[in-house]
Amino acid sequence: MKDHAREMLKAEYAYLAIVESRLESARGKQLHGSIWKTSRHDDSDRLRAIMANHRVYDRRKVGELPHNRRIAIHGFERNWWFRKNPTGVAIASVLNPLDSIVGSPEQTPPPIDLTELIEHVRRIVGDDATPHIIGICAPSGFTEDARRCKIDLPNVSLVLVEPQKEGGWRISTPDESLPAHVLEIFDPEVADQKIDRVRERIQSHSADLLTGGISAETMSAKLNVPQKEVSAAIAQMAAEDPELYMTQKDGDVLLYRGVAAKPEKTSMSVVDRIRQLFAKEGDEGEKINVLAERRAQLSSRRDRLYEDIGRMETREADLLKQGKEASSSVVRRRVAAQLAQVRKDVARQNTTAGMLNQQINIISTDIHNLTLIMQGNVAQLPDTEELTENAVKAEEMLETLNADAAMVASLETGLADIGTSDEEMAILKEFETVDEPAESTPVRKSESVAKRKSSDADVADTEQPSKRADPEAS
Repeated sequence: MKDHAREMLKAEYAYLAIVESRLESARGKQLHGSIWKTSRHDDSDRLRAIMANHRVYDRRKVGELPHNRRIAIHGFERNWWFRKNPTGVAIASVLNPLDSIVGSPEQTPPPIDLTELIEHVRRIVGDDATPHIIGICAPSGFTEDARRCKIDLPNVSLVLVEPQKEGGWRISTPDESLPAHVLEIFDPEVADQKIDRVRERIQSHSADLLTGGISAETMSAKLNVPQKEVSAAIAQMAAEDPELYMTQKDGDVLLYRGVAAKPEKTSMSVVDRIRQLFAKEGDEGEKINVLAERRAQLSSRRDRLYEDIGRMETREADLLKQGKEASSSVVRRRVAAQLAQVRKDVARQNTTAGMLNQQINIISTDIHNLTLIMQGNVAQLPDTEELTENAVKAEEMLETLNADAAMVASLETGLADIGTSDEEMAILKEFETVDEPAESTPVRKSESVAKRKSSDADVADTEQPSKRADPEAS
């Protein structure tokens, strides 16, 4: 059973530890002011009240639960010698569903909905006349309505932070005008961690490099990582592995696999370069690299096309549902016309995707053939004449070795016969004979006497029938 409270407490500490240091570094830069005041708050009193309502009185349990901690940094500018004017407030807050954690600890905590988010923001905002930048972390996540909400409070900019199942954090804001450097303040994941996460994702999908490439733009959208970190991770992997190459096209960075040996490029005209690449005889490694780059570009285009087809199919399902639910014939005809057009578009896009698949297949086949040619040239196998000559030499060597072995065996037998005389053999037999002990002599004599008596009795038995037969004969 997963301990959800412990995981949420861990996320709470991880978020506040990084964001507090970033808020301190942003003083006087992203955060305006010359005088600063830091305050810390939590919902420990509310947590104890919730535990009392659920009849949980274990005091040790309080330290194992999240407390919805928050850090607020207030900025001021000195107007007069004794007066300070507020310039802004930056708040890093954690919002957990404490009622669900205490009441149902075994169940997965629900995400924060729009009502809880608005109530929390109104509670932590003091003077709404002062600009506020609030970063709220929800370890259990946010609902889609909460992510799209726009707080109806003046001078309040909201940043939503939530951990992702595949690692890292999701940073979003309903305020599109909020600059990127403000979002980075509330991002608890540093750049090195993002690069490591991208590298792990690329390594786990390294099989995609055998038939295509990996796009930095697509990887950025899947991992919720800025494209510059993805490009940095791709550059690192391309520098470490001689078989990996990267190319840039239309603002996107592609990673693909080529040959291990990167050929040196000499200065030549474009026409000569094309002739060299597609000549019958030439550098197969250079041809493979060019074809692999082209295959990666086609694969990236095909993947984007499949994503568009998926969206169109979702639109098709929605229109079909609308047509079934519509009661008016006019609405049904309109939906039917839209549905027919969407299906035609899907068919056209599938045709384009099929053409791209055929092109990728042709390029992959050519790359495979060139790889076989290059591998055969690298091996430098001997020709038929050299193989035959070596086989004859090996056969002669084996025959000589067998003859030498037979001669040595005959010499060893002759030496054994010469080295042992008849007298020595007799002595060796004497060594094997064991002397009989003295006390065994009487026993052996009695045994011989018994044997002699038994033999005499046998002779007597054989003579008695002949004596009985004599009277009858007479």
